Amino acid sequence: MPPPPPHGPEPAWPIPTFNFRIDDLAHPGAKLFLDLVRPDVALREAVVTVCTWLYTPETVPTNVECITLVLRPMEGVAHTFGSPTHKEIHFSLDHIRNCESRARHEIIGVLTHEMVHCYQYNGLGKCPGGLIEGIADWVRLNAGLGPPHWKREAGDKWDAGYQTTAYFLEWIEDRYGQGSIRELNEGMKDKEYDEHIFKDVTGRKVHKLWKIYKESLEEKHGL
Repeated sequence: MPPPPPHGPEPAWPIPTFNFRIDDLAHPGAKLFLDLVRPDVALREAVVTVCTWLYTPETVPTNVECITLVLRPMEGVAHTFGSPTHKEIHFSLDHIRNCESRARHEIIGVLTHEMVHCYQYNGLGKCPGGLIEGIADWVRLNAGLGPPHWKREAGDKWDAGYQTTAYFLEWIEDRYGQGSIRELNEGMKDKEYDEHIFKDVTGRKVHKLWKIYKESLEEKHGL
């Protein structure tokens, strides 16, 4: 894992207004959340984490004005949607209850992942979903918030998403220098996604990078 960004005075990141809603106060997941987390602090820390890993004070987007966190009974884990200025994160109370033994770590990890979706660039909507999710989990990974079931292993595709892509991006950051993933994200700001951005950042095409990465894992595990 790469070292954290250098410590110094905390940059003045743009912090939006936060709203918070619970759709079922009697749900066991709601009690867990309220016992373990201060929502205003957790949301602010998630914003700071995302800004720290994906931006600099000069490049951070300032369009996000308001983020609403909604806790409700639902299938799955969480999802984020909204406009350029107003975002909503919906987080499953059922998932929180199911992670009771490590609920605080999971809550902060999921909030960090979803906060990435509030701020990351997406190549004008053309970025593969696997890369979108991989960048979100890469930030979560770097924040030390990966869940215990994550494993560093190569799947069939570099853009399989989530932890598979997150560990691949971590390898790129280690090999090609701190700021590489920040640069990838920046390359999707004002133009349609093209996988050539990997070559712009690393000098290699993404499929070659994936091949080298898989070979490095096989060598490490003696396969």
